[in-house]
Amino acid sequence: MNRNLRAKAKEAAVAHRQTLQKNLEHRLEVARAKGDEALIRQLEAEAHYLHLE
Repeated sequence: MNRNLRAKAKEAAVAHRQTLQKNLEHRLEVARAKGDEALIRQLEAEAHYLHLE
């Protein structure tokens, strides 16, 4: 049971990380389309902080 719980927690963590990355990539795409350099730098810093780059 404990092993199953750990496996489910790991799956949830992976899914969460994938969602964060997908969301951040979309936000970057929109910021680039708008030419918002300040937001692009902020989102790139966020990606770096979250180790998503």
